[in-house]
Amino acid sequence: MKLKLLYADLKSDIDIIEEELETALNSSSHLINDASLHLLQAGGKRIRPVFVLISAKFGNYNINQIKNIAVPLELIHMASLVHDDVIDDSDLRRGRHTVKAQWNNRVAMYTGDFIFARALEYVTSIENKKVHQILAKTMVEICNGEVIQIEDKFRANQNIKDYFRRIKRKTALLIESSCELGAVVGGVDDKNVRHIKRFGYFVGMSYQIVDDILDFTATDKELGKPAGSDLLQGNITLPILLLKDHPVIQNFIEKASKGDVFEADRMEMLKVVRNSDAIKQAITISNQYLKKALKEVDALPNHPMKRKLRDVALFIGKRKF
Repeated sequence: MKLKLLYADLKSDIDIIEEELETALNSSSHLINDASLHLLQAGGKRIRPVFVLISAKFGNYNINQIKNIAVPLELIHMASLVHDDVIDDSDLRRGRHTVKAQWNNRVAMYTGDFIFARALEYVTSIENKKVHQILAKTMVEICNGEVIQIEDKFRANQNIKDYFRRIKRKTALLIESSCELGAVVGGVDDKNVRHIKRFGYFVGMSYQIVDDILDFTATDKELGKPAGSDLLQGNITLPILLLKDHPVIQNFIEKASKGDVFEADRMEMLKVVRNSDAIKQAITISNQYLKKALKEVDALPNHPMKRKLRDVALFIGKRKF
């Protein structure tokens, strides 16, 4: 089953979000306009706005209010992708040229900044001070996480706690905030906002761990980029941390840090990772976070959206690419 089928009943509201995203990315600069739309047209799962919508359904749901937080959260995610691709020197994302590859690094950085600014502009229509505080704190932590990721590139002596802190800032926080802010804007009571927020954090951690696993186990075609790209770019993820003492992995990291990797090296590295216990161990850790997320769903009052949260979480945790 495809993810979009799980929230087909939200399609009309998701279509509104898509239209708003296109409007938000409209710029008087033809260059920024083209670059922004290039990113939007690459598609995506729209996980963050979907979690905003589902979380808001536990309260007083009004799409005309909810869209004003769902749109900026997706814009923040999109902006971070543009900046990530510059930092990682990535040419492909979802099988398409990245903004930095299609244009250049300067255009990509200003495009990312423009998208961030648009996100802030959207949020000004929301009067609730708490929403602004949550979003501001989230953006600060995301930026801190980006810098930490740069500092950690090719750092062989990092540990699993370093990795967890990094993916918390890289992915889990924005999904956590999507759930929390959807609930807050929907007027959900404080106790259930906390459950929904914790659900978002746990499912966000599981989501990123699965992403990091798939970077090794999926094919180049499925990924829309070379398998093992994370390690090629110096991002040492959970499967590699569980294998960091393996001589082939150590040799690959050293070569990659010097930009001296050949295709044969990549294939040898992938073979070692795919045939190791590291993948199973990483899946187990992802499932532990998923189990915690589902416990938070169980704590919520009876509501049709409980099953929706559970189904989307299980899809995220079990997806194959």
